[in-house]
This record gives sequence, structure tokens and C-alpha cells, in this order.
Amino acid sequence: MSYTVLLCGVGGQGTILAAHILAEVAGLSGKDVKVSEIHGMSQRGGAVTTVVVFGDEVHSMVSGIGCADAIVAFEMIEALRNISDLKLDGTLIASDEIIKPSSVLTGSFELNPNIQEELISKGAILVPAQANAREAGSVKASNVVLLGALAEELDFSEQNWIDAISAHVPQKTIDINLAAFEAGRAFAREHKE
Repeated sequence: MSYTVLLCGVGGQGTILAAHILAEVAGLSGKDVKVSEIHGMSQRGGAVTTVVVFGDEVHSMVSGIGCADAIVAFEMIEALRNISDLKLDGTLIASDEIIKPSSVLTGSFELNPNIQEELISKGAILVPAQANAREAGSVKASNVVLLGALAEELDFSEQNWIDAISAHVPQKTIDINLAAFEAGRAFAREHKE
């Protein structure tokens, strides 16, 4: 058995860092882990998709329609764009943030005004990741807030999360990131169905 997590966002949101932390946690927990990254135009705010697959034995890190056990979306448009990859009984965790693409900003494309309602109707846990990260000490830790929310779905020890976060974030931000992680965990715990 393997477990597939699709992380999606736009460049600069820390999607890849979050994937590396998750992969480290799985590895520390004795799991076989495979990671696949698609950067796209991430340097310019384009889509970033990373797949982390872990289990007793993992043969592929490919995810497709209906394959992801969990999707962690760093903003709502990317959540909606990738939702077809989620299994029917999968977990959808998304930041409540919207980052308007350039096509919307220039007026050549209109944004769906019901994104939030659509995601909620599909069972999404919408996390105020930026607000929680700001409260923890830095809005840049919103990716770790989302990992905290995901941690409620996974059976990994808290110590492995602490060790992985501490190993991957800058030394001076460890306390902020650990507080952000706990904020995400607490939010998910309170908002489980």
C-alpha cells in the first residue's frame, strides 16, 4: 500500500519545500518515498505541482486522475484545477487564499466567483494559512501551516515532523515554523467532519 499526496500552488509559495519536508517525515518514519516535481514557470508565479508517494514499497511517483489520497493546495485556484486527481474518499486541504493569474489581472479571463463554495461542496478543508502563519511570526510559513493540517491525516510521529521541519527551514525560523505547523494541526483538528 502506498499513499499519494499532491501539493500544488504557484511559484514562491514554498510548495517544493513543503514536499521535501513531507518526504523527510515519511523517510524518518521508515517509509519508502518517491518525489516528483513539476516547476513550470514557477519563477514567474506559474503553477508548481509536486507529488510525494510513500509506503512500504513505492514503484512510481506518478499521480493522475483519481490517484491522490490527499491534495494540499497553497491557493484555491490551484485546488480547483487539480481536484480531478483526488480519490473519491481523498482529503482536500487548501489555503483560503486566491492568487489571481495574469490572465485575470489583465482582464482577458474572468475568475469563477464561486471557487470557495465549489471547494467546500467537494469537502475541502479551507485553512486560513496566511493568517495563521502571520500569527506564528511570518507569512512565509503558510506552507508549514498547511503541512500541519495534513499531519492530522497522517500517522507520523510529532517528533519526526519537528525533526524534518527543523532540518529544512532556516535555523532562525525554526520556532516560527514549528508554531505555524501546530497552528495548522489545531485548525484541522477543530474542523474535521
